[in-house]
Formats: sequence, structure tokens, C-alpha cells
Amino acid sequence: MQDIAVGRLRNVVLLSHGGAGKTSLSEAMLYNAGAVNRLGRVDEGTTVSDYDAEEVRRKFSVNTSVLPFEWKGHKVNVLDTPGYMDFVGEVKAAIRIADGAVLVVEAAAGVEVGTELDWQYLSERELPRLVFVNKMDRENADWQQALNQLRELFSATFVPVQLPIGAQASFRGYVDLISMKAYLGDKAEEAEIPAELEGQAAELRQSMMEAAAEADDELVMKYLEGEELTADEIRRGLALATRAGQIVPVLCGSALQNVGVAALIDAVVAYLPDPAARPIAGTNPVTQEEERLQADVAQPVAALVFKTLADPFVGKLTYFRVYSGALASDSRVYNANRNAEERLGQLYMIRGKEQIPVKEVRAGDIGAVAKLQVTNTGDTLCERGHPLVLSGIEFPNPVFSAAIFPKTKADLDKMSTALSRLIEEDPTLRVHRDPDTNETILSGMGESHVEIAARRLQTKFGVDIVTDVPKIPYRETITRVASAQGRHKKQTGGRGQFGDVFVRFEPLERGAGFEFVDEVFGGAVPKNFIPAVEKGLREALQKGVVAGYPTVDIRAALYDGSYHPVDSSEIAFKLAAHLAFEKGVAEAGPVLLEPVDEVSLCSELADVSIFGHDLG
Repeated sequence: MQDIAVGRLRNVVLLSHGGAGKTSLSEAMLYNAGAVNRLGRVDEGTTVSDYDAEEVRRKFSVNTSVLPFEWKGHKVNVLDTPGYMDFVGEVKAAIRIADGAVLVVEAAAGVEVGTELDWQYLSERELPRLVFVNKMDRENADWQQALNQLRELFSATFVPVQLPIGAQASFRGYVDLISMKAYLGDKAEEAEIPAELEGQAAELRQSMMEAAAEADDELVMKYLEGEELTADEIRRGLALATRAGQIVPVLCGSALQNVGVAALIDAVVAYLPDPAARPIAGTNPVTQEEERLQADVAQPVAALVFKTLADPFVGKLTYFRVYSGALASDSRVYNANRNAEERLGQLYMIRGKEQIPVKEVRAGDIGAVAKLQVTNTGDTLCERGHPLVLSGIEFPNPVFSAAIFPKTKADLDKMSTALSRLIEEDPTLRVHRDPDTNETILSGMGESHVEIAARRLQTKFGVDIVTDVPKIPYRETITRVASAQGRHKKQTGGRGQFGDVFVRFEPLERGAGFEFVDEVFGGAVPKNFIPAVEKGLREALQKGVVAGYPTVDIRAALYDGSYHPVDSSEIAFKLAAHLAFEKGVAEAGPVLLEPVDEVSLCSELADVSIFGHDLG
């Protein structure tokens, strides 16, 4: 596997809405390639891809798994991503380092919300893609309906290269429109095209041939002259058109029945690009000059870290893709983002949870290394003498939050460190301390995301926590103008305390905050005590008169007062300001501000915040 040339590498990401069958498809791919000797099942928790305890328990993917295998002299690195949008960070990281994609569409459900988001992410990266219509054996499966939905929703030219034979319980195989042969069952036994499909197959083949011809001038001339394109010419045209983004080939099958999976792998190898076909740019952090990188072992080293995993046995496991050069075991590299040198120990090829030791990871390939000290997801590893920074991964902002509390004092002592390691592993998680409610807030992409993060704290780091709905940091304000006197007088023998102020309180527009105005004339309040009045008012603002929440959007004007030449002091005027606040705000129509959602609609998810606190 180490001697595979760059031109024979394929890095392909599997994408779909949750439940469309990506993991079953990746398992069937491994089985067909001989990487595993039996087909695992998601329902039984026996797949190579879904090995995490949470994945086995919930029966769906929560991590991106790297699944390499060899196929007819090629090496294919399959990235099996989660289908649920709570784990969109895993999806975006996998798309960032892939060269092509297979979009899996469920034959009965058709194009779903997750499918549309995945299509958008692929378009942002301009990744060539195939569509695999899966679960053709499922009840209500409708290949034509799924194809129609694809054409209606996405501005692309979808070109079927296969035609299913039957559907639902009668699904038996597919017609290969290039060879015009039928292939039946999981053994892909060759047969004649059923008579009832001959007309449709001929029509679809003509459309496919036309799409293939348009990608190449030589093929166009031959096609316009009325000559039939050969099978090899059709494949060459389809490959050129797919890699250029002109067409999207559509295939079909059933991952659970292992029908059409081998043909899909053939299509991945034939139509999707190798790493050399997609050069990438890096920036020299010293000169700020851009440099184009080729997938060539002779070039300087540049590798992007796309995933960090807290492995309970080997510690921190760092996944990377090498874009140029080669990384070797037991060597040193430079982290250009952290301006630090890292020592690489043993390098691995990863297949699910299996770690296969290798001597080096070459340009275009994907590998992993354990126990790096400063490197995190999105960092670039390179040579110190030739520093380069590759563009990182754009992770979305969290949209759901929960307050978390340690169960015991021992959990409290370990919680901070465990949370830091958890966020290293998953950059879409965020943790902050709310100063208004004194709660620790854990934010993620959804309820399941936060719940799984809480369980991982316990299983991986031994920290038990309780989650709850975050308290809303309400605010108070006033609705009308009011004035009040605050008089603080205390005499206990000896020097006393005296401070006397008159303050007018006025409402301000939302978002204005607090404004203090000095309107004192004639020295009624000495200048040296006015800052103490303002300080006292600012302290009083933190605890409103309605329910004890901070008071906002208010103007306080100090317009009169009195003082004692001996007993007056800063503390006395601060306390007088407190008294004036309590009286004046109580008479100024105080109200509790209801939470207002600030919603920014975007093409991915809605970012919701309440007073600056992210909530779901």
C-alpha cells in the first residue's frame, strides 16, 4: 500500500442525510476490496467505521472514520462522515481534505435537508462528485423520483450511468449503460438487459454519450459525425466532465445487499480526481507570499491536520493529510501556526480504530501520529527551512447550549482539564463561564452533540457532570423619568458619615447601556466626591429593583446634593448613590426585559443569541 503512486490515490468523502446508509456502504466497499472478511452491520455495532462506544449505542456515526483499501492497483481513502447536522464539524473537516465525493441519496426519501447542506459544502470547495442512490431494495424506493429531485433542486447536469432493474422487493441489479449489460445480485452476474428496459436504457445511453462527448473536442467531432463512441472513450469523456464539474454521474444499488457497490468503487477510481489533479496553495508566514503545492514527494513537506482524537490508549491522536513531500516516522517537523517544532513518533495508517504502523506518509495520502505536544486541528506541519501555512477548516458556530455542573468535588478538580481536551478533539464545542449566572456553559451544534460530549467526559476522562437548561441572564430597565434623593447619615460618636445626592433617572434606547451626567452647580456636591457617586450608581446597576438582574439602558443625572465639611467621604456618597438608585428606579416604571432572539439566517444554520449568550 505504501508504493501506490500519487496518480493512483483517491481521497473520497461519503456524504448524506442521516440514515441514507453511508456506513453500510463503506463497510460493503471494504468487504469488496478484501479489507475485511465479513460484512459488519450498523444495527449490530460491528462495522469498521462506527467503532466508538457512542456510535455503537446510538447506531449512527458521530465521528469521521478513515477507511483505506486497495482496489485494482489503486488506493482509496474513504472518509465516512456523520449524517446528522449536530456533527457538521466532522463533515466540513473531511470535505476540506478530500479530492472528490460520493453523495448518498436514499431511494425512498430522496433529497433531504442534510443532502442540500452537503451539496452546498461541496460546491464551496468545488469538489467533483458522484451520486449513489442507495436502498433500492427498500419499500417505496423510487429511482426516477430521486433523480427528478436532484435535477429540480441543484443546478448541475446529472447523468445516469446505470439503470436499476426493478425496485423495492423486486430490485435485482442494474444495467451498465456503458457496456449495455445487466448485472444481477451481489455477485454482479452478467445477463441480458430485460426487454422492458431496453428502450429506456438506449435513451439514457444516448444522453450519457452526448455528455461524455462534450468534454473533449476529439470526442465531440466523432459524435457529431454520427460515429458511436467506444466504452473507453465514454469513460474518458465522463471522467473529464466529472472532474471539471460539468456533470454528476448517478449510480444506484443497495449497500446492505452489496449490489452495485463494486461498480461504485470502479466509478470512484475512474471519474474522481487523484491528488495531483487538485494542487493547493500555501502561504509563507515569513514573506506572506503564496506558493502553489503539487502532490509530489520531491516537494517541501506540507501537511494539514484535520482531526484530533483523544485516544484512551495512546493519548492524543492527530490525523493529517500530506499535500506535498513526505512525513517520516521518528522525524521532526515544524508547526507553522504555533511557531514550534514537533517530534513525530511512529506514523500510522488508520482504518476505523485499527492503527497500521508505516514508515512514512507520502504526498496525497492520509495518516496519523500520536502524542504531538502543541499541534491542533487546522494546523500545518512543514519544514522549518520552508515554512508554509495551508488554509484551515471553517467550523460553524455553536447553536445549542447547556449549563454543566460537576457531580462531586473530585469531578470539579478534573473538569477544566477534561473540557480543554474535549474541545481539542471537537472544535465545534465551546466552553465559557457566564459572569452573570456563574454557570459553566457547554455549547455545541445540537442537543445530541452536547449530550454525547457530556458522556465522553465520563467515559474518556472520568469526569461526571450534570447538564441543565442555562439560566437566562435577564435585564431590567426603566420606562419613565423619575428623581430621588439619597441621603446617607450615620453618627456613632466621633467622626460620622454624611452624603446627600439628588439624582434624576431617564430611560435610554435599547443597547445604549449606562450614561452618567454631572449637572451639579455651585459646589452642592464637591468635585472630589462626584466620581464616588458615579461608582456607587454603577455598583447599584448590577442588582435591579424588580428581580435583582442588572439594570441597563439608563441615564443618571446628578443635579443637586449637600455635604458636611467633616463627615462627608467617598464611601458616604457611594452609599447615598445606592439609596438614590433604589428609590428613583422604583418610581421610574421599572420592568423586566423579556429575552429577545437575535437571529441571523444563513445558508447553513441560524445563529441564535440572547444577550450575547448562544442558545439553541
